[in-house]
Amino acid sequence: MDELAVDPLMVRKSSGQAGFTLIELRVVVVLLALFAIFTIPLFSATGTSDLGYSARRLGGTIKYLFNESALTGREHRLIYNLDRGTYRARIVEADGEIVDLPGFGKETSLAGDVRFRDVQVPGRGTFTSGEVTVRIYPSGWVEETGVHFEGESGDVLTLRVMPLTGTSEIFEGYKTL
Repeated sequence: MDELAVDPLMVRKSSGQAGFTLIELRVVVVLLALFAIFTIPLFSATGTSDLGYSARRLGGTIKYLFNESALTGREHRLIYNLDRGTYRARIVEADGEIVDLPGFGKETSLAGDVRFRDVQVPGRGTFTSGEVTVRIYPSGWVEETGVHFEGESGDVLTLRVMPLTGTSEIFEGYKTL
C-alpha cells in the first residue's frame, strides 16, 4: 500500500480556533501608532493652509492645461486677475477665436484670504496688478512663470512653473526666477 509522505514541519495541530494571538495584535497596534506619529505632522503642516491649497490647486490646473494643449493641438491660455485674486483658462479655437475653456473657463478664486503678491514672466517683467496672460503651447511648452502668493499673516509661497513639463514647484518664501 502506498503511504503519503508527510513533512513533520508542515503538520499543524488544529485546535478548532483560528485567529491572532494577543502579542501579534499588540505588535500591529504599536506599528500603526508609530506610522501615525510620523505621518500626521507631515500632513498637518502642508495640507491644511489656504496658502498651500491655493498654490497646489493652481499647479494642478496648469498641468491639466499643459496636457490638454498637447492632446488637442490647440494653444491654451491662463489668465490671472491679480486685483481680484482669480484665474481662468481659455482656448484658442482653430479659427483663431479665443473662448473660455469648458469647466476651467470660469473664474477660480484663491482660497480664504490668500492673494497674488505678483506674477513674474521672464522677458515680460513682474506684474502686481491687472490681468496677466500666460500661454501654453501644444508643442509641449508653457511660458516659465513665477507666481507669488501671500497669506493673511504675511506668509509667502512661490509657485514656479517648469516650461518643458508644465509641472510646478512650490517653495516657502519669495523666490525670484
